[in-house]
Amino acid sequence: MSDGYQIVVCGGIVPDPLQTLEPVHGPAGWGLKNELMLPAILDPWSGHALYEAANLAKAAAGSKVWLVSMGPKAKLQQVMMTVAQKAAFELIALDAPAGGFTEAGDVAAALAEAIEAIPGLDKSRLLLFGGWQSASRGAGATMQIVGEKLGVVDQFQGVDKLTIEDGGVLRVLERVEGGSYQESTVSGPPALFGWATGELPEPPNNPQVGMANMRLVMPALQKAKPVQLAQPAFGSVQLPCQKRETRIVKDTPVEAIAREIVDWINA
Repeated sequence: MSDGYQIVVCGGIVPDPLQTLEPVHGPAGWGLKNELMLPAILDPWSGHALYEAANLAKAAAGSKVWLVSMGPKAKLQQVMMTVAQKAAFELIALDAPAGGFTEAGDVAAALAEAIEAIPGLDKSRLLLFGGWQSASRGAGATMQIVGEKLGVVDQFQGVDKLTIEDGGVLRVLERVEGGSYQESTVSGPPALFGWATGELPEPPNNPQVGMANMRLVMPALQKAKPVQLAQPAFGSVQLPCQKRETRIVKDTPVEAIAREIVDWINA
């Protein structure tokens, strides 16, 4: 494609998965205990989408990558200090809660509005990237709704590989059950891709890329548009229960062990 692609990556921030998360109910509704104190990272699924976008932009001359990210400005700044060194992009920041206690439709509407407002956006060159799932807003519907609101009907979810063929045809591998892939082709943009893990490793830090990105990141954070997200009513919120039952036995026949496991599952 001679003019390249306009690749927009939707990616939020989430608490570091090594942290213990405890839901609490406050004046503004449900949230995480000490949420602003928890170290944050770019959502892992969104990270794969960003790295794939940067790789595609290198392969297609004239392409550009935007990262649309929603979260508290202070946390976004913290995360972007690291992410900015991984890939070249222009940040579009939305100042909003980062927790998962929101409706996918509200989040998608805010993201779609921010994408529509990108100066010079050409939907005939638009590729929307995002996570197939999310570590916070894991409804599995957010990216689909973003695409629908932007009029992008060619959508692919669970993508692990995207290649450009002759004539600008995009060949897509989507995950399906049984460890298999569904192979599809689309003539070109506009199209939406919800990424799984992709095929690329996490890029090494590049200080020069980071310095170039941060020249645009800081002004973007200062201009971050506040977004009010309504919180649905929750009857209760609690962490998943952990249960472990262990018995140590000796000289038990394999058939007896298998029978006991089957009986335990049936119970």
